[in-house]
Amino acid sequence: MSSVDSHPEKNVIRVQLAHNIVLKGMTAAQMVELEPHLEVVDCQKGEALLNQGVHEMEQYFILDGVLKRVVTNAEAKEMILRFTEEGDMETSYAAWRLGTPTPYSILSVTKARVAKLPMREWVAFLERHPGIKQSFEYSVMQEMSEIMAHTITLHLLDAPGRFKRFVRKHPELQDRIPKKELASYLNLSAETLSRLKKSGKI
Repeated sequence: MSSVDSHPEKNVIRVQLAHNIVLKGMTAAQMVELEPHLEVVDCQKGEALLNQGVHEMEQYFILDGVLKRVVTNAEAKEMILRFTEEGDMETSYAAWRLGTPTPYSILSVTKARVAKLPMREWVAFLERHPGIKQSFEYSVMQEMSEIMAHTITLHLLDAPGRFKRFVRKHPELQDRIPKKELASYLNLSAETLSRLKKSGKI
């Protein structure tokens, strides 16, 4: 873990941050203000960045790799809510605003690198910059809408339909996510997913 300025790849990281979905509209002065609050973290495959049920929250900007948002019930059964990759972000902003514990975990699907800061500091930054806050909150609402649409899809579409929708929505992710993870997200067994692919029905 290191600051952006002290990182050996700081120039690359600054370019990646400048292209992030949330940060790309920021001015140079705003980026200079935000950067000292950021920590760069390298994550191993399967590592948890955020655990379900905690109150200490952070904002994540994904620099490399793929993350997933997962909810677990009392019987330890998991449901993957979404995948995200570099250029995107992960957050528990809604829970922070509501004063509730995090309703899900955030884990790395592949080796990943993120820039993060405490949610308290991110919210304070947003309050100083209403334009960024508005754009960020719109992104959060889009995420929630997509998760709701995916959940409905699990009930309304058959197995080929679920996969076709995923490929249409996230063509860049289909070859980056392990088969077992993708099957879980689509509520299929890995065997069913393989069979459908081989049959040419997808």
